[in-house]
Amino acid sequence: MSMNDPLGDMLTRIRNAQMRGKSTVRTPASKLRAWVLDVLIDEGYIRGYENVTSDAGHPELEIALKYADGQPAIRELKRISTPGRRVYSGVREIPQVRNGLGISVVSTPKGVMSDANARAANVGGEVLCRVF
Repeated sequence: MSMNDPLGDMLTRIRNAQMRGKSTVRTPASKLRAWVLDVLIDEGYIRGYENVTSDAGHPELEIALKYADGQPAIRELKRISTPGRRVYSGVREIPQVRNGLGISVVSTPKGVMSDANARAANVGGEVLCRVF
């Protein structure tokens, strides 16, 4: 069975693993997933990730989750733009998450970046997800 929303699948795996208190979670590898994970590392929401190979020989990303005092670093992780409903924003309309306490991950012509970096680079794009 094919997967319609690979990025949404990765975000769901992260949410589920954090609810169970797991230290790592694996997801199939792709460039877009790796770029989103790079933004989450830069903003301090996850410890890191590494490329690994599954038992079946498929490339995967192993994500090291981050906790503070037993609570997950990510409180809210929500997909905004879906395959059925794409959400694009100009640089002036990029949404702020909780008055700047969280981030929006935006796919721009200059790469995948956080909302603050997109405003600084003066570019808009597709709002992939929001993190708090």
